[in-house]
Amino acid sequence: MNSTLPPPGRAELLTWLAGLGERPPGAERLDSMELAWLVHQVEQRYGVELADDQLERMATLDDAVTVIAEVLTSHV
Repeated sequence: MNSTLPPPGRAELLTWLAGLGERPPGAERLDSMELAWLVHQVEQRYGVELADDQLERMATLDDAVTVIAEVLTSHV
């Protein structure tokens, strides 16, 4: 894991999602493609793997911020 990088916040996740195209303003829920993209970004940038139960908890953008922070702080 790259421990020098802090867990991404909401703004950073939105920036990552911009790589897929525009999101509707105020969209909170993640679709399956967005979730897959976020998981890919986290795994590539931080060298961690997210478990299925963690993925199931990531229904919204705020859920993703919380779960990713938990995963990254538990791997320090």
